[in-house]
Amino acid sequence: MNMKKKIVIEDKMQRGYYYLTKETGKDFDEEFKPELTPKEMLELGVFGGKYMTDCINEFPEEWFENAKLSFFKKDISLNYFGVDASLPLETWRAKGWINHADPRGWFQWYCRYYYGRRIPLEDSRQIKRWKAMRRHIGAIRKNCTPLDLNCRKKQRQALLHWAYDSRKI
Repeated sequence: MNMKKKIVIEDKMQRGYYYLTKETGKDFDEEFKPELTPKEMLELGVFGGKYMTDCINEFPEEWFENAKLSFFKKDISLNYFGVDASLPLETWRAKGWINHADPRGWFQWYCRYYYGRRIPLEDSRQIKRWKAMRRHIGAIRKNCTPLDLNCRKKQRQALLHWAYDSRKI
């Protein structure tokens, strides 16, 4: 991408803008290899369908064409595994996991990173957090028969929230 594209943010939690400096879905950090795109995650069912429903205009329209969304309240039945695997935003804030650039947390960061925004220090921090989620893959492999999607549904759903395709474990 030769030119920076300005993205305007106007939602319930944030106003402002950022620039896309990379092509969508390209030029990721070599240590960051998500198994699912934001579009795939939204189609599978994550965050009870409620996450970022007021931010749709910020991202490509096609990301939301088949997304499982709930515009009024979180609906756990929309999650791929039908379980709640999320902590409240207040918990994320209290633990210092939220950066002012992405007040909704990791998935918002990932959507913006995938879209082409880069913030080097924040990108590094979030990629480190993403890598730490691998421990849940080990727990599923240790405790479940391969491809038994009924085993450890909460951990599997949590992995989906972090762009790991837990349907393949």
